[in-house]
Amino acid sequence: MKAGMVLLFAALIAAPVFASSDDEPIRYSTAPLNDPIAKLQKKIDSGEVVLDYDHHFGLLKSVLKALNIPASSQMLVFSKTSFQRALIGPQTPRALYYGDDVYVGKVLGSQVLEFSAVDPNLGAVYYTLLETEKAKPVFKRQTDNCLQCHESSMTENAPGHIVRSVFPDADGQPILNAGTFRVNFESPLKERWGGWYVTGKTGAQKHMGNVVSADREHPEKTDFTAGANVTDLKDFIEVSSYLTPHSDIAALMVMEYQTRAQNLITRANYLTRITLRDEQVMNKALNRPANFRSESTLSRLRNACDPLVKALLLADEAKLAEPVEGTSGFAKEFSALGPRDPKGRSLRELDLQHRLFRYPCGYVIYSEAIDALPKDALDYIYKRLWDILNKKDAVDAFPNLADADRTAIKEILIATKPGLPDYWRTGDAR
Repeated sequence: MKAGMVLLFAALIAAPVFASSDDEPIRYSTAPLNDPIAKLQKKIDSGEVVLDYDHHFGLLKSVLKALNIPASSQMLVFSKTSFQRALIGPQTPRALYYGDDVYVGKVLGSQVLEFSAVDPNLGAVYYTLLETEKAKPVFKRQTDNCLQCHESSMTENAPGHIVRSVFPDADGQPILNAGTFRVNFESPLKERWGGWYVTGKTGAQKHMGNVVSADREHPEKTDFTAGANVTDLKDFIEVSSYLTPHSDIAALMVMEYQTRAQNLITRANYLTRITLRDEQVMNKALNRPANFRSESTLSRLRNACDPLVKALLLADEAKLAEPVEGTSGFAKEFSALGPRDPKGRSLRELDLQHRLFRYPCGYVIYSEAIDALPKDALDYIYKRLWDILNKKDAVDAFPNLADADRTAIKEILIATKPGLPDYWRTGDAR
């Protein structure tokens, strides 16, 4: 091997996964946008959609309708952990709403709505919207202001979503000397929802929601028992200031799964595209055939996709010790969305007795972001899923999947997921 090639190979191996999301091949700040907010802006500009201003809720109701986001998804966070933190506190929590690929934030006393939208190729894209009675309002994309927090190790080093649980003081200020928890579907309930309001029943299971910490030196000693099984927030906030009186526990739990899965989809997208770029560079430098695939490339593809496969099958999900029940009707609305197989089964059906979903395979598999993954990533993911569901590989890594779960998931996906490889139906995966 020539000296220059040795140096090139060493540089590719030693380099970080990616130095910046603005580098090739990602081009986060300059690539064309195809997220829900970019699509909505085009409809507003053309006159296809008109946002109506409400003197009580501003543009919120109209925006949620245009984005097909249910009010039942409302979640209220009172910790001062966003860029509008000066307006947020236990009496004035920030309201969050979400659909499958977009999140909306509303802060009382602010004229700005916040948005995080999932672009199939770029991951999370951030916007603000000035709430005025202007005929054609304009969403403003935010990059540096949001990426300071939303592009870090907490988001898999790509633009993504963060859900945090903190020890809040009486003003909602996080007591940072006690640390924080990054929350997702793997987190035990006892670490969730510090700085959030939570409406719903959890039985004897504790969580950190609905409570502030009086002892700044030892906030971890706070008694969180009082925060459990709260079904009415009228003693905490002026509920008429919000679209609903809820901060539904089921909505919170689904959101925590969805954001984690979406971050891992973005990670798989970025890492696969970078791996394939590096493969082309190395093959050219070493005079190898353009389609040559090295063991190094295979290893990088596995590294890019395996965490997503585990999340799709909820491999490390925290189990419920007792049933959980929400208050807003979110669980029923969410479960009704489908799609359903001929037996009436859906990956959106919630369990909430022992785990989040009745069938432990994430509904995010239907997302545009999954379909937009490079073919090499999709091929790997579909094959891994097939092998796992048929107990041909990694059985010990998925003890959460009973035989009945594996069969049901396989049958539901075959009936409802377009684009699956033919071997899913024929059984011949050679």
